[in-house]
Amino acid sequence: MPELSQETERGRADRPFGWAEVTGPSMVPTLYHGDLLVVSHRGRIRPGDVIVLRHPFQQDLLVVKRAAERREGGWWVLGDNAYAGGDSTDYGVVPDELILGRVRLRYRPRKPDQRSPFALARWALSAVRPLFADRSASRRLRAR
Repeated sequence: MPELSQETERGRADRPFGWAEVTGPSMVPTLYHGDLLVVSHRGRIRPGDVIVLRHPFQQDLLVVKRAAERREGGWWVLGDNAYAGGDSTDYGVVPDELILGRVRLRYRPRKPDQRSPFALARWALSAVRPLFADRSASRRLRAR
């Protein structure tokens, strides 16, 4: 299950944005271990959004999941990697008060072995990506 930097929590009331670092494989292929995320603490959550939340059973652990659908009592959240687990199929609906924000932007740091001009150009074109609500993924995730 991805664990996120506690920096997301610091200054949450002061600033509309924070950042988090992903560890773990539950959101592959959307997010990978080491990706940095810009998290918006304001705005409403929609189905398909990638969100940061507190784990319902271990509230000092921050996780990143996709908001699949609104249900009574909160959000049903799922990881994009069906084999990683650690989502609402394990702990049920996540109450609104545990949701910290919506991921707006993903930055993928350059790997040390990316030295060739082709590899650097490929990295530069894909290093920063906005994350939008993926409605097709949302429907696909609800179907399983």
